[in-house]
Amino acid sequence: MITTKPSDAGRTQPARQAFDVEAIRRDFPILAQKIHGKPLVYLDNAATSQKPQSVIDAIARYYGETNANIHRGVHTLSVQATERYERSRRRTAQFINAARPEEIIFVRSATEGINLIAQTHARSMLRGGDEILITHLEHHSNIVPWQLLCEQTGAVLRVAPINDNGELLSDAFEKLVTPRTKIVSVTHVSNALGTINPVAELIPIAKRHGATVIVDGAQAVPHMKVDVQALGCDFYTFSSHKMFGPTGVGVVWGRFDLLNAMPPYQGGGEMIKSVTFEKTIYHDVPHKFEAGTPNIAGVIGFGAAIDYLEGIGLGTIADYERELLEYGTKAIAAVPGLSMIGTAREKAAVLSFIIEEIHPHDLGTLLDQEGIAVRTGHHCAQPIMDRFGIPATVRASLAFYNTRDELDLLTAGLHRAVEIFR
Repeated sequence: MITTKPSDAGRTQPARQAFDVEAIRRDFPILAQKIHGKPLVYLDNAATSQKPQSVIDAIARYYGETNANIHRGVHTLSVQATERYERSRRRTAQFINAARPEEIIFVRSATEGINLIAQTHARSMLRGGDEILITHLEHHSNIVPWQLLCEQTGAVLRVAPINDNGELLSDAFEKLVTPRTKIVSVTHVSNALGTINPVAELIPIAKRHGATVIVDGAQAVPHMKVDVQALGCDFYTFSSHKMFGPTGVGVVWGRFDLLNAMPPYQGGGEMIKSVTFEKTIYHDVPHKFEAGTPNIAGVIGFGAAIDYLEGIGLGTIADYERELLEYGTKAIAAVPGLSMIGTAREKAAVLSFIIEEIHPHDLGTLLDQEGIAVRTGHHCAQPIMDRFGIPATVRASLAFYNTRDELDLLTAGLHRAVEIFR
């Protein structure tokens, strides 16, 4: 999708071709269907994203051509399945600029990834009175594991506040980082508000005090280029299903020296070198953390999703989604009684809002009758709802296959809902 044009010096240089959203949409078979007789308008991408045909085909090829267990077999199908699985590990490492493929651990989800880090690295280092710092923007998956760990170790959980726009108060964050802070775990992008945290600024603050830094990147990786080495964090977690890949696959990236020093998370097959009744010798990283038969088809499909995203380009995706966000923000602002929840200056493509005297669940039900899929509720981020004094929001979360026409349909649906409830 690259064309060239003459430069002033008479040479040719690459020029970006216009983003062809209709061509992109044809790659996603689910988008062609109708819901309640209306064209599907899928605006629930922060919960899970749709899958391109190339990902579906990769999963089908595995089951149809190379279905076998991996790593332990010498027969042809096992060797082929292992190569496809490990190719996905290499592609994932390249995608986030990990130093080596062995730093990529496959788990079931970003949630399991945070739990793995909490129960291995963090649990082995924490003592009573040590502190764990998170922010008010966190998903429950980056709150509950740390609460459990505090109960187990006597550590104390601290929470950095946000302002009325849904932005982290950086000065307050910095004051909360002290020599007692051993773990800092922050979201890169808020799933409930779309706020992009300034993680590149927060990480050095934490590192100056010797804290381990974990970044929950589940909502960031599908929408922007992430370079874990440039960020300087210690761990980064994300999920396949939010980046157009299969469900049941998550990723933990960690610095190799830390992973090497961590105890196993689970015991069983594959994560061992040898077992006797007296002693077990564990496998090398990353296999030490991948006990049992993994989601082989899912990991292979995830590799295809990475190929698809890189074929478009994360920069192209970010630019297009930024335009969609600006258009959608202006469009729904004209709906009577609508209040946007989360108006950070740096935002991913999330529209989270309420409408006066209409419960979000009622709004979601009415929109569904129009074929429009949005998420309603607290979005597994109840502390954020409490911060704004509301029980729930309507959340329209966008992806690069969404269009301005779909945002117009959303806006029209909201206007109709207001008329119904008048």
